[in-house]
Amino acid sequence: MTISATQALSKTVAVFSKSYLPINQINIKRAIILLVTGKAEPLDLNDGSQFISVHSPTMLLLVPQHIRLTVNHREKIWKAPTVNRREVLRRDRQTCQYCGNTRHLTIDHLIPVSKGGESTWDNVVTACETCNNRKGDRTPQQAGLTLRRQPKTPVHPIVAFAAQFWRAHKIQREGQS
Repeated sequence: MTISATQALSKTVAVFSKSYLPINQINIKRAIILLVTGKAEPLDLNDGSQFISVHSPTMLLLVPQHIRLTVNHREKIWKAPTVNRREVLRRDRQTCQYCGNTRHLTIDHLIPVSKGGESTWDNVVTACETCNNRKGDRTPQQAGLTLRRQPKTPVHPIVAFAAQFWRAHKIQREGQS
């Protein structure tokens, strides 16, 4: 497919590790640099994915939609973030886990601190002021509230990206058949 320069710069390319694990989505400029310097190679997933044509004054580059690193990818040591307001709000997508409200958000302990509950990933959720006041010093079951999603510790970003990539890839393949 041929596209303008501004459109080309907004495109992204999926990057796989040397062991074929999808690790990131990068802009096309970075993908070209990795390909030209030999740090990556085109990857064909046999899914009919096309190349993106990028024209320069002296050459035409065909950039694949998927590339594989040929050098070892240094993985930073990752550990789950500490439980704090910002991270809990991010995990819960800035939404009350009881009613879905996105305004006047607070942090709620499922098992109240007064009853021995701790500030752990599986015991805190985002709640709006109304739901948090309604729940009070009780568990959600005692207050008659149900959670939209069970709280859990955030997963490694590469694992989350890989799961999202393969889910989207599967949907794309099913749409082609």
